Amino acid sequence: MEMSIDIEKWPVRGVFRIARREATETDVLVVTVQDGDHVGRGEAGPIIHYGEDVKSCRDQLENIRVDIEKGVSIEELATLLPPGSARNALDCALWDLAAKQAGQPAWELLGLNALHPLTTAFTLSVDSPDKVSKAAEAAAHLPLLKLKLAGDDDDLTRVRAVRAAAPQARLVVDANEAFTAGSLTDMLAPLAGLQVEMIEQPLPAGDDDALIGFDSPIPLCADESCHVDEDLAVLAQKYQAINIKLDKTGGLTAALDLAT
Repeated sequence: MEMSIDIEKWPVRGVFRIARREATETDVLVVTVQDGDHVGRGEAGPIIHYGEDVKSCRDQLENIRVDIEKGVSIEELATLLPPGSARNALDCALWDLAAKQAGQPAWELLGLNALHPLTTAFTLSVDSPDKVSKAAEAAAHLPLLKLKLAGDDDDLTRVRAVRAAAPQARLVVDANEAFTAGSLTDMLAPLAGLQVEMIEQPLPAGDDDALIGFDSPIPLCADESCHVDEDLAVLAQKYQAINIKLDKTGGLTAALDLAT
């Protein structure tokens, strides 16, 4: 087996802002594995918040290149790399390779039910209420919007602006750890009145015990607090949903473990 690693840089439309950072481009790690005539491809977007970048992820893979090119299995991979973006890119490449070798789609190889389309959220990044309103108006034809919040005094104004600009769209909000327990409590009734269907990661990961037994009229979703299936027992006491991301879990294999 041979492995190649490429780094790609892609611009984003405008500036993408969340509570803790902003970006005008995104770096992507692309891993390709080849075994004879079959080629598998996987990619990852290293998460700066967890100390990752494309170079550190590339170094992780280079450190185990010998093991990979000897023919590492998907099962063995979890013992060689920790959960994260490097493992994700390689794990997905190995699944892609295995599916092509078997001549069937990956979902069949995994024994999953037939796939069907799902609605995904269109994200509106943090900005002034006026700019958020204009962005929401442009996206008002979409079925589901996710509004990023900043944890500041303008958050409710932003939500009201989006709801006014896109009255028919379903709406969720994502605080990216920017709320306190007090500000979350204060926001619940107004957000419920604006038909917000979910609040994602309201409190900082590792500092969200205030959510144990918390009575919320809106479902709370764990993102930064949720990485691998070992997290679930604690999260079930605090959240009603989880956001599964392959770059956090370390690939499709661990993501499916978390989902099931």
